[in-house]
Amino acid sequence: MNWRNSLRWGGHITLVLYGVLGAAAVYYSTIQPDVLRVGGALVFPILLFGSAWIRLPRRRRILRTALVGGMGAWYVTDPPRNDRSWAREYAIPADAWRDGNDVHVHNVRNFRYRTPDDYLPAWYDATYHLDGLQSVDLVTSYWAGDSIAHVFLSFGFTDGQHLAISIETRRQARFAYSTIAGFFHHYELFYVTADERDLIGVRTDIRRERVYLYRLNLSAQVRQRLFISYVDAIHDLIRHPQWYNTLTDNCTTGILARAGARLRYRLDWRVILSGHTAAMAYDMNLLGPYDSTHLPDFAALHEASHIIRPPGATPGPDYSIAIRASLPPPEGTGGK
Repeated sequence: MNWRNSLRWGGHITLVLYGVLGAAAVYYSTIQPDVLRVGGALVFPILLFGSAWIRLPRRRRILRTALVGGMGAWYVTDPPRNDRSWAREYAIPADAWRDGNDVHVHNVRNFRYRTPDDYLPAWYDATYHLDGLQSVDLVTSYWAGDSIAHVFLSFGFTDGQHLAISIETRRQARFAYSTIAGFFHHYELFYVTADERDLIGVRTDIRRERVYLYRLNLSAQVRQRLFISYVDAIHDLIRHPQWYNTLTDNCTTGILARAGARLRYRLDWRVILSGHTAAMAYDMNLLGPYDSTHLPDFAALHEASHIIRPPGATPGPDYSIAIRASLPPPEGTGGK
């Protein structure tokens, strides 16, 4: 194949790529009504591929440039919003702000679940003291296989309070969840700021997912900086909504990008295959420290960090204590 044929095939492949991505961007957009969204997803590739029948090369290039340029201009100016009709679990966002040594959080979610789809919505307000921030735990929850997990953090305080914060998709009520949609402008970014009985409890006791909890090895200064970065992000989203993106701004990249210092973002395949996030954190010396005699490698730590709940258990007032009772304690606490 000579270079002319190579260029020709490269052009064909690029055209197909533009057509598929453009159609998907429109189909998974928030355009209303749905007939306009679906119709646009069909019309764009038809016009783009149909340009091949235009005999004059200059006119063909003009049409293709107009179509691709117009699609790109629409996509980059398509604004995220906070005023949509949201699914019930995302209807009320949290707000958080710092006042000296205190952090106030408005609308801490605390749903009571009977089944994954049947729950009693509830929220409360709480104040957390920065000087009392004593732990940050990494939580990974698996629902299918070992490569993909939902990853989030839980902040523990000396007065017994725990605040779990999860970076998620803010889904509209009219859409079912779609993994593919997360690659496009379909979901706004959302911080679920919740009681552990809600955010972790629904996964261990209601959905019966495999959930693991690891203590992060962070200094007091880094713990506070990480917590404040979450507080600032939560507060900013109230005024400046953002798009969620599966590749660039998901549950894992959001954690790494927010922390700075030892939790700096790194290009690592395990950021995308989030089921391996804890292994990545272990390699970065961010887990523990644990007693290496009993936990000689990550495989042993991973097994020991699995939250095991009794059959029929439901998240009660002592849930945060109960889920940590059988987990490996930090080094120097006397062991199990």
